[in-house]
Amino acid sequence: MKRLQLTREEEEIFDGKQGEALSMAIRLLYSLGELGGADKLISIKSAHISGVSYKNVGEGGIQFLKKMFHKVSVPTSLNPLGFDIENGGPVTIDENFHKKQMEIVELYQKMGVMDSFTCTPYYYYNEPSFGDHISWAESSAIIYVNSLIGARTNRESGPSALASAIIGKTPNHGLHKDEGRKATVVVNVSEPLDYTKFAALGLYLGPKLNKSIPLVKGQEKAKGIELKAFSAALSATSSIPMFHVDRVTRESGLLADSPETIDVGKEEIEETIEKNSTKEEPELIAIGCPHLSSEELDYIAHLLNGKKKVGPDLFLFTSREVKANSSEAVRIIENFGGKVFSDTCMVVSPLSNKYNSTGTNSGKATFYLPLKGYGNQKVAFMGIMDLLKWVIA
Repeated sequence: MKRLQLTREEEEIFDGKQGEALSMAIRLLYSLGELGGADKLISIKSAHISGVSYKNVGEGGIQFLKKMFHKVSVPTSLNPLGFDIENGGPVTIDENFHKKQMEIVELYQKMGVMDSFTCTPYYYYNEPSFGDHISWAESSAIIYVNSLIGARTNRESGPSALASAIIGKTPNHGLHKDEGRKATVVVNVSEPLDYTKFAALGLYLGPKLNKSIPLVKGQEKAKGIELKAFSAALSATSSIPMFHVDRVTRESGLLADSPETIDVGKEEIEETIEKNSTKEEPELIAIGCPHLSSEELDYIAHLLNGKKKVGPDLFLFTSREVKANSSEAVRIIENFGGKVFSDTCMVVSPLSNKYNSTGTNSGKATFYLPLKGYGNQKVAFMGIMDLLKWVIA
């Protein structure tokens, strides 16, 4: 394996001549680069940091941030928190959780990180361009920007993305090179897919593919929001950093020699939805994992406009910027009796403080919410029209 070469300036940083935080950051990147077979560090255009909710990072994460404390050198966005800073919720939290969460926020603010608090920073906050080298954590955002935008990032962790944000560089290996972006499995899908079925496809394929990049065939009419659902479910159930969709995504021509083949039809999709869904009536309908776009908020507002609410609580999750730019849709949804939250999401907020069962159209949430550390929920996984039947009189 070729040893990663540092420039003279990088060696000085490595040796601690520019401070402990910079040294820690570049040492972390160097170790990851050595493991991945990188030849050098390359400059990045942006970073996105995951593991921001106190629920996920805990006291150990706060101490790590204090040790790594340094101004970031590239535009850097943040993942969701454990609650909505401006509006509170989605559930009541204790005083200690609030205090610790705000300590994390203040540390990042002092580092120069933007107050984005979203898993979809590519809407408004931090949109990369085709071919940009970036360093992003948050699995659903990684797979989305690699696949749909054609930016280039490996599957980073919160600490490695922070290290890259500080140094402004990342190791040159994996998804930063054409070879690492080639599909090695062709997935032939005979069933026409909508948003929920794309999420189900992600849940089905993730465990089968593990790390293999797929080329999906038979879905030439796939829309961006549907592939966002696929991105989230696929990344939650695997270590896959990107996918290709034949005649849809920009790099779908990147295919390895002699790829494996998987066939998926109606039976596999329906079985996946049924296997991942409880028959129990949900106490909460939660939509927005990943965070909703303006288009999605407008669609939901159209379905709810003039209707009367009954049944479970209805929570929608989006970013501050999308919420601000969708004020009319938000007004309709909240007049109906739903609530629109920003800064947080159903997965990283402590939903189990109030709810035991949740209905959602998100494959990612369907995977995470039943887990004890995330929500300990019973989940009803179904399409948005079926979800809204629970709450529309």
